[in-house]
Amino acid sequence: MKKLKKVLLVLLSLVMILAIALIIYGFYLKPKYEGELQLKNIQKETTVYFDDFGVPHIYAENSKDAMEALGYVHAQDRLWQMELMRRIAPGRLSEIFGSVALKNDKFFAGLGIEDASAKAIATLDKNSPSYQLTMAYLDGINQYVEEGKTPIEFQLIGIKKEKFTIKDVYNIFGYMSFSFAMAQKSDPLLTDIRNKYGMNYLKDFGLDGSFNTTRIKNAQEKPQEYVAIAKSIASLLDQSPIPPFVGSNSWVIAPQKTKNGKVIFANDPHIGFSQPGTWYEAHIVTPYFELYGCYLAGTPFPLLGHNREYAYGLTMFENDDIDFYQEENNPYDATKYRTPVGFSKYQTTKKIIKVKDSADVVLNLKISRHGPIMNDLIDGLNKDKPVAMSWIYTQQPIKILDAVYMLSHSKSKDDFQKGVALIAAPGLNVMYGDAKGNVGWWATGKLYKHNEGVNTNFILDGASGKDDITEYLDFSKNPSAVNPEWNYVYSANNQPEPIDGFLYPGYYLPEDRAKRITKLLEPKSNWDKEAVSKMIFDNTSLVTTETAKNLTSNVDYNSLSQNEKAAIAILKSWKGTNNLNDVAPTIYNKWVYFYLKNTFEDELGSANFKQFLATHIMKQIVAKQMTNENSLWWDNIATKNKKETKSEILSKSFKEAVVSLEKQLGNSVASWTWNKVHVLEHQHPLGKVAALRCMFNVGPFEVPGTNEVINNQFFDYTDEAKYVVKGGPSTRRIVDFSDVENSWSILPTGQSGNPLSSHYSDQADLYNAGKFRKMKMNKAEIIKTSTKLVFSPK
Repeated sequence: MKKLKKVLLVLLSLVMILAIALIIYGFYLKPKYEGELQLKNIQKETTVYFDDFGVPHIYAENSKDAMEALGYVHAQDRLWQMELMRRIAPGRLSEIFGSVALKNDKFFAGLGIEDASAKAIATLDKNSPSYQLTMAYLDGINQYVEEGKTPIEFQLIGIKKEKFTIKDVYNIFGYMSFSFAMAQKSDPLLTDIRNKYGMNYLKDFGLDGSFNTTRIKNAQEKPQEYVAIAKSIASLLDQSPIPPFVGSNSWVIAPQKTKNGKVIFANDPHIGFSQPGTWYEAHIVTPYFELYGCYLAGTPFPLLGHNREYAYGLTMFENDDIDFYQEENNPYDATKYRTPVGFSKYQTTKKIIKVKDSADVVLNLKISRHGPIMNDLIDGLNKDKPVAMSWIYTQQPIKILDAVYMLSHSKSKDDFQKGVALIAAPGLNVMYGDAKGNVGWWATGKLYKHNEGVNTNFILDGASGKDDITEYLDFSKNPSAVNPEWNYVYSANNQPEPIDGFLYPGYYLPEDRAKRITKLLEPKSNWDKEAVSKMIFDNTSLVTTETAKNLTSNVDYNSLSQNEKAAIAILKSWKGTNNLNDVAPTIYNKWVYFYLKNTFEDELGSANFKQFLATHIMKQIVAKQMTNENSLWWDNIATKNKKETKSEILSKSFKEAVVSLEKQLGNSVASWTWNKVHVLEHQHPLGKVAALRCMFNVGPFEVPGTNEVINNQFFDYTDEAKYVVKGGPSTRRIVDFSDVENSWSILPTGQSGNPLSSHYSDQADLYNAGKFRKMKMNKAEIIKTSTKLVFSPK
């Protein structure tokens, strides 16, 4: 017995020692938010105040010192995220994750982002402020890499730290640009539908822009199957450790419509959720410059920002900047392909992909005059029928570094617009408001035209030249609005009005959010920060209530069970809200899923149907297609000697939806509340390992919102018991120029990417409840609520 007690005592002691060691180690790995450090290349003492949410407020005597400090503090909170971000575009994830990331690496290595980055860097003016400040930022990162604590993720996976270079910055911007694009998800699928069933089946898809009835108003100041491409690329982006950009809201209200007679700026970019989140906030102050910005990991200038003079942000333009071309090989020499002037030789290049714990993979790539050959990069395409991808980002001069520098260092509205004009890709709606009362938006991107009759929603003819780009438009032809007479500007990824009669093609989102935003903005002329904060968390759809009426009108009420009648009654009284205790959205979304499945899956097949659910086109279709009694899609081609009708399909779908909900949530319809099915968990790449989930992931949470409301907490349609939220507002920002020092922001989880930091998830509850925190700019208030880290010259 005594021996047993001794053994137990020894074991208990070992456990306690281990626990104490882990606690000490945890404290050691935490970011340093106070004290003193030396930096190699700064000229004068620089002070960083970390406020009560971990946001660094950097006070420096000059901009280079500020950027050195920014690089260091950004790295100590987000080095793991920076590491992932810089590895995607050049195809270097397999080095740390092994063969599981090989498909991702092959695809991105073949896109040519790294080569385009090198080309852009070769032309940089090394005396320009954008270059000099970027190098200072990188110096700060690299000093942390050399001397700072190694993130726990590096230790768990076994990653050796490497210095960051300016090519990493460009590669990060390149990945961001690709994640904005939508053509790769839609064009191959639409081509297969056209080839298999004909153009009549695409009349319900609104490819002519007819579904986009709520358009952003312009105002100057005054054979083979191609769907493998779509499925493969969509899968790569879904599985990427860094989430894609998806949508966004923004509106800027002119002084004539605000209570205090000053501009109010609001922006919430929609991005796939992850942990850590997308943005890192930082506030820089020098004697000649001030900016509060939201930074991508590994980039020196913020894409979202404000100071006392102006504010800016972005949404996705959703323009079409990727085209696919079917090339034609020389039948006697596969190294050549047909062009309008005869056969030309493919450009060839070789990439080496290093794979952890495995042999290197050699990637031999072919490039036509249109771009890289997709058959070399993804599975499922016929090798004898090459498809090339033409992407504006890699074909036009890349001036993204100068562009974002100018956006963040502008001295006037005209200065700001010059920065916007430098962005060839991605397509963005850049939103602007200032202390002088100006409001505006400009669509970025090098826009272009084809010959009349060329439909860029499909795979194009690469051999003849007839489908090639015929004209690049001057920036003056891009959609925009500056100080319009209606006294606000907005964007919700909806289509802008035509310019010179030309309706620019793209992959625009449905009018739901745009319709709600304009309905709320139009009648009110006394907006203040509090009213805008309620609007940015709005969970109501004006479109789904009309869709629900259409659905319920197709059901024979007398033939329904008690639960089915209860479900119909709830939908008929629904006001379009998507709050936690609402029942209607649970019924509605399940019904919509079965409607889509019973309408489209028989023609598309299960795999292509799943891909269809991931497109913006699907979102456009729901409200419109079901109003068409004569749609070809109603008939189930799998049933012989029978032609199904709209009412039959919608009734069948409703009954299946109720059965599914009864099985998943029980027989009490009143208990089918939205909070039970609409859930959010912020996933860290290592959180997919069950043992590490609690340490790295944040959540799960029950959250309000839904697809295509202002609080756009979006998910895939499915018959699963939970609608797992994939993404939503990556930040919510409100800048009120009547009280700019008390402007508001919120992040989905927290400021730090270090799981041992107290700021890893300290904003999550506020975010989920639609609340905010200050973006502090008053120095006295900052000092009062902050810890202090002092950098001195080394």
